[in-house]
Amino acid sequence: MQTVIGIIGGSGVYEIDGLQDTQWIPVESPFGAPSDDLLVGHLNGTKMVFLPRHGRGHVQTPSSINYRANIDALKRAGVTDVISVSACGSFREEMAPGDFVVVDQFIDRTFAREKSFFGPGCVAHVSVAHPTCGRLGQACITAARAQGVTVHDGGTYLAMEGPQFSSLAESKMYREVWGCDVIGMTNMPEAKLAREAELCYASVAMITDYDSWHPDHGEVDINQIIQTLMGNSANAKGLVARLPELLGAARTDCKHGCDKALEFAIMTQPEHRDARLVAKLDAVAGRVL
Repeated sequence: MQTVIGIIGGSGVYEIDGLQDTQWIPVESPFGAPSDDLLVGHLNGTKMVFLPRHGRGHVQTPSSINYRANIDALKRAGVTDVISVSACGSFREEMAPGDFVVVDQFIDRTFAREKSFFGPGCVAHVSVAHPTCGRLGQACITAARAQGVTVHDGGTYLAMEGPQFSSLAESKMYREVWGCDVIGMTNMPEAKLAREAELCYASVAMITDYDSWHPDHGEVDINQIIQTLMGNSANAKGLVARLPELLGAARTDCKHGCDKALEFAIMTQPEHRDARLVAKLDAVAGRVL
């Protein structure tokens, strides 16, 4: 099997530099319309697939993004490894604006989104105890350091619904009581769906601000966020450009079992499965169905 790297670009990351033989390809999903067409090309001999999470022009809100269609479309495009790049706020003094955090845990506070490919007629339960792929995360850390970025190995990401930023009380609770490290609006249910689709998933959180808890920074300043986003975007593109060499062209089985997440997950007996739902799962769960 060949490595196919999927990049989900968040705020400020709407393209990948250096891609060759590129074309925008529409992908139809039984779960609805993805955020945009997929930009497919090759970088240093490795196939890469780019999806702008908010669509070109940033037209989708965190809540209106069709996360199921996005992950399903990447799976249909042959993607084996997904790197999520997204802007976030920091709850830690040492995790400063301009730094990157390779997230390894999530607290999901979203409530207005479809969170599973499965449902009545085909029930499945996957483990997200460790919701990101350690192998893929380490590649991102190595790439970030080579790019000269200050990168933090591990952190807990609080996924909020948005689109508003946190109140001061919320920010203090997430930081002081819940022990979160960064906050964003888009990594959930994205990470859960990637696990259901048996895709390795890593999250690179690009810090833009200190949310509202910091006594010296006050409320989130959108102008400062945009300035930091510009620098983060350039570094993110440099990180991505280093991934083909680090991951290698030949894809082997994931030692963490991400690519076997559905092995024993489907609970509904074959004779009781909803044929219409099973048909929609042809890409996501075709290996086990």
